[in-house]
Amino acid sequence: QVHLVESGGGLVQAGGSLRLSCAASGRTFGSYAMGWFRQAPGKEREFVAAISWSGGNTDYANSVKGRFTISRDGAKNTVFLQMNSLKPEDTAVYYCAADRVISQTRVVVKAADYDYWGQGTQVTVSS
Repeated sequence: QVHLVESGGGLVQAGGSLRLSCAASGRTFGSYAMGWFRQAPGKEREFVAAISWSGGNTDYANSVKGRFTISRDGAKNTVFLQMNSLKPEDTAVYYCAADRVISQTRVVVKAADYDYWGQGTQVTVSS
């Protein structure tokens, strides 16, 4: 079992920045692809960004490309989401997810493929 805990959410004005963190604990041996998803009120959960176990491959939703950056630390147990130029439409609960993979370069973008989820952190962007 892998336990994920997100942090770093909060209230920020449009144009501002936030950095989300996701710390993994438990059975973290092996290769895990990681991702960030978000869910706004009344909307379905949507893909934001993903990173491979190696850290060398990433993917982003079109809506955040050029503004958000996903990364992971050297120990591979913490994943970050740097969010710049935030917009009111970025307001949502942001969730971290982990997927046990064989390929260290695989990026996972489908929510249904992820095995573990955090409880989420609220991001609110005011206009």
